[in-house]
Amino acid sequence: MTVAAARTFLFVPADRPRRLEKAWASAADFVIADLEDAVAPGAKAAARATLREWADRPRPAGGICVRVNALDTPEAAADLELLGGAAAVDAVMVPKAAAATLAAAAAATGLPAIALVETAAGVLDAAAIAATPGVARLMIGTVDLTAELGVELALDAPLLSQARAAIALASAAAGLPGPIDGVWIDVADSDGLRAETRLARAAGFAAKACIHPDQLAPVAAELAPSAAELERARRIVAAGDAALAAGDGAVAVDGRMVDRPVIERARRIVAAAGEESG
Repeated sequence: MTVAAARTFLFVPADRPRRLEKAWASAADFVIADLEDAVAPGAKAAARATLREWADRPRPAGGICVRVNALDTPEAAADLELLGGAAAVDAVMVPKAAAATLAAAAAATGLPAIALVETAAGVLDAAAIAATPGVARLMIGTVDLTAELGVELALDAPLLSQARAAIALASAAAGLPGPIDGVWIDVADSDGLRAETRLARAAGFAAKACIHPDQLAPVAAELAPSAAELERARRIVAAGDAALAAGDGAVAVDGRMVDRPVIERARRIVAAAGEESG
């Protein structure tokens, strides 16, 4: 599983072996071993030692990402040094992402970077962040962002909608896959989780972060194309191929005119479904 194709990301504290074991056994496309917020200041070194041990164990079904400490903190250098020598890790997540420092982090680890956009400055600089060498994907950090903005973390928060739009547009402009939505913090509220996932998908997001294994299945179900969407995508691809073979640039499907951008989007839907089933 690549960072670009992943839809479900599961956070787990890097200093909690039992929770790491559950995460490793989960159905997450990517496990995010967290060295930052989930680890107490005095436990950072122990977390790195635990993560070093777990990186040598049999791999989980999906990929492994590590969220390092913010690059302006004393812990960041040790985090990056650890990842530079951890062959089992597939990606690095950089919190409080800034274009000025992201490239150095990606270069130091040699890993694709997930840029966690969780500040007002980061949202305003999303285009530059997305275009930074080494950045594979953007993620919105809804909890930290709403705290900085002084607004409630709610489904209908207007500023969050604007931030999602900025991050989705920046991702598309840079040729990156749809960004990753932030976590739904009420683990018991599956309806809220599903509603936020649908909202994020409608805003151009293609993945979501989770904080508990029980959140993975609802998120995956909401992000996957429905049977009707998949069938229509297949019809668009078939009609588009026929039209291109005949030298036409557009074709009608179900009474609607579709052209190359719509056909290419349909191809991505069909390809993603094929990857899941295969």
